[in-house]
Parts: sequence; C-alpha cells; structure tokens
Amino acid sequence: MTGTASAAAPGPQSAPGEGSASDQFTDTDGRVELAEGAIPEGSRYANDDLYPVPLAQRRWTTYNFAAVWIGMAHNIPSWLLASGLVALGMDWKQAVFTIALANVIVLLPMLLTGHAGPKYGIPFPVFARASFGVRGANLPAMIRAAVACCWFGIQTWIGGQGIFVLLGKIFGGWKEAAQIGGQPWTLWVCFLLFWALELAIIYRGMEALRRFENWAAPFVIVGAFVLLIWMAVKAGGFGPLLDQPSELGWGAEFWPVFFPALMGMIAFWSTLSLNIPDFTRFGAGQRAQVWGQSLGLPTTMTLFALLSVFVTAGSQAVYGATIWDPVELAAKTDNVFGLLFALVTVLVATISVNIAANVVSPAYDLANLAPRFINFRTGALVTGVVGVVIMPWKLTETPELYIYTWLGTVGGLLGTVAGILIADYWLLRRTRLLVADLYREGGAYWYSSGWNWRALAAFVVGGLLAVGGSWSAPGKGPFPADGLIPFLKPLADYGWAVGMVSSLLLYVALMRAAGSRETAAGAR
Repeated sequence: MTGTASAAAPGPQSAPGEGSASDQFTDTDGRVELAEGAIPEGSRYANDDLYPVPLAQRRWTTYNFAAVWIGMAHNIPSWLLASGLVALGMDWKQAVFTIALANVIVLLPMLLTGHAGPKYGIPFPVFARASFGVRGANLPAMIRAAVACCWFGIQTWIGGQGIFVLLGKIFGGWKEAAQIGGQPWTLWVCFLLFWALELAIIYRGMEALRRFENWAAPFVIVGAFVLLIWMAVKAGGFGPLLDQPSELGWGAEFWPVFFPALMGMIAFWSTLSLNIPDFTRFGAGQRAQVWGQSLGLPTTMTLFALLSVFVTAGSQAVYGATIWDPVELAAKTDNVFGLLFALVTVLVATISVNIAANVVSPAYDLANLAPRFINFRTGALVTGVVGVVIMPWKLTETPELYIYTWLGTVGGLLGTVAGILIADYWLLRRTRLLVADLYREGGAYWYSSGWNWRALAAFVVGGLLAVGGSWSAPGKGPFPADGLIPFLKPLADYGWAVGMVSSLLLYVALMRAAGSRETAAGAR
C-alpha cells in the first residue's frame, strides 16, 4: 500500500484534528483501507457489520456479481413485470423494448453508487452518511428498509403461493381446505414454511449467500427455458407466440402506457440502485463490479422478459386468455415430474432474489439505526417479521396496482435519494471520502447535530415533485383520479426521473451556496 488517500476535506463542523487523510491508506488499485484504530473504540455509530470490509476480504469476482444478478433477475415478480405489460395491451416487441430500455437506464445509477463499495468497503447506510449526515442517514436507510421489507413480503407470498398451487395440483384438495383470514390454511402453511427457509439461509451470512447464488443462477435459467419450450409445444410452434398483436399500436394509445410502465420497470430495481454498495463492498475491484453488473443486469432481464412475453402470449393462443402468472400457467400441466420441476424452480428463483435483494439491505439499515443493539442477523429477522405484517398479498392483485401504484410510488422516492447520493459522491466530492469520519461525532459528516438539512430539503422537494401527482384510474388504485396534488399530475408518470434529477440539482445548488469547505474540495 501507499501511505496516501484521496479524500474530501472536513466540513465546517469538523473537530480539530479529525478528518485526517492519514487515517486511511490507498492500495495501488485505488481501494482504500483504514489504519488500525482509525474508528474510535466503542463508537455508537459502528458495529462489526457496519465496519469497512478489509481489503483481504474483498474478493467477489465478475462472475460472483453476474451470478447474483442472474439469480435476482430470474424470478416470478420479474416475470410478472413483462407478462403484466402484455396483459396491459403491449405486444412482445413493445414489452421487451420497455424492459430493456429501463434496465439500461437503471444500470447507470447502480454503477455510480456501487463505486463506493469496492473503493471503501462500506455498506449503503454508511455511504449515505456522507450526504445526509451521520445521524441523518437513518432517513434514507429506513425508507429503503421499508421498501425492501415490502418486497420481501411480496416475494415470500408469491413463493409460498407457488408452492401451494403446485403441491395442490399434485396432491389435490388444497384449495378446498378451511379458510383463515380469507385464504386456505394450507396456503398459510406454505407461506410460513417458505418464510422460515429464507431466514435460515440468510442467517448463515453473506458468504453462504454467495455460494447459493453461484449455482442458483444457471438452474433458474434452465427452468425458464423449459417453460418456454413446453408452451411452444402446446401452441404448435413459436409462431403463435410471436403473432399476438398489440392492442395499443405505436400511436396515441401506446405512449400513455409506455412512460409509466418504463418508470415502473426502473423502479423495480431502484432499491438495488441504492443498496448496491452492500454487495460491491465485497468486490475485488471496480472492474469486477462494473463488468459483473453490466453483464448480469441488462442482458438477463432482457432475456427473461423475452421468455416471459413469449410464454404469456402463448397462453393467449393456447388457453384463449392471458395468463400472466407463471405458477398458474405451470399448474395447468398434468405431468407430476413437470410440476415437481416447476416447484423446485419457483423455490430456487424466489429465494435467490429475495435474500439478496430484500433481506441483506434492510438488515444493514436496521443495524445502522442502533448499531449497539442490532446486528446483521437481528436485522434480517426484523425484516422477516415486517414483511409479513404489511400483508403483501394486497400489492400484486392486479397489473395496474403492481406496476403503476406500487412501483411508481416507490420509484419516485428512491430516485430522489439516488439523486442526492450521486450528486454528493460524484459531483461534489469526486469520489473522495474520509472513511473514519463516517463513524464519528463532530467529523466531516456531522453537519448540524448529525443531520445535513440541505439533503433533507432536496429529498422533500424531489419527493414531492416525484410522487405528489400520483393518480389512479377510477377503481384501479388508491389515489384520486386527478392526482394527490392535481397540478403535479403531469409529472407522476415520470416519477423516478423527476425525483432523481430534481433532488440532484437542488442538492448541488444548496451545497455550493453554503460555501462549505467540503463542497469547495469536491469542486476542485
């Protein structure tokens, strides 16, 4: 190692003698490691799960990152995205184009926020302290944790529902079981067993997750192709899968569906665009995370979209109705081996994405909230409980509710946070952080009692612009038809982009107007 590090200068509230670049060392490949004892002993803002990952333990390769994305992209909610677009009237070309474009767009903020992971070895909640403040980072962390908990519940419900449907097809009589809370008790058992299995895996830690994803990714791909081939055989070839026409065309009826759908597709991975440092902190270098994500996300999501829309279009040709749920579709076979294979595929696909995308992140967020009392494993257990309490079965009842209401609103808020993080790290600090000060009171990122009011202001304004105009078609969702704030309704269909751009610009303006030393350092 060399004995220097690129770092932003301390902010105006820094205590004398703190924020020294001598606290950290830069390796020849640009990755930074803290000097021994740089973080104060017994810091109330640190624990073993929040400390920077030592260089020797940053060993995830390009394949590891690509495998994580392949495992996460090939899952039932991803399938529902593409098949839901077909159900909304798009043909296969329009649906695949929408999803491919969305994933190319969302890849950019992922790479930008992911950069801090391999360089500094820090998770998202600690990374957010640079912009929101050491205490203020709990705001974006809790927002992201709440969203991830909801996603965990959705994925677990879908996985449990898949087990219920497929086992019910094999053994029969499951759907006629006595009901509890409006659902057969057998469905609740499947849901809870699947929930327990997921938490048992994540309880073993990130290394166990890496090993699981390495073999789960190719298995799920094979399962998706098997479903495609089966549907093609049922339809009498691939022709009927490709010939289903668009109900929207490419004219005036298409664009009102396209833009909110595009934002919904982006919002699907907007949580990961924030918490990707939780994974890239284990990266062997920037090349590994950049190539791993670039090869893993856009390509696999586009491929999975193709498989999904082909099979969904085939269901229209074979059964005379659009079946957008792959579990419901697989259950139409009477072959026991086929049902068992579909069951295993559903299990592996759902576990691989749910643990990686929706348990790791809130576990770190909750640990950040109270480092002395909550560690990674405790945070994972809390995530599991919250994921059940939010009643996830309500969020996937219709394509409109799933894509427009849930994903659109979530995307707007998370896009706002992403804009602030990117502005702070890239435009103001030029990727230079004083890592030890991320764990200190009175350091470079303490601002005013641990909160940066400029980040809060940018978040409030950006969030209001992004989701303030949220609306629903009559009878299709919870929002009024003319929007929560009617004059903001025209922005609602572009929530993620509006939130990101507006918060980025406002944050930069506020920080530069403040004339702080850290802003000046970032501008050099």
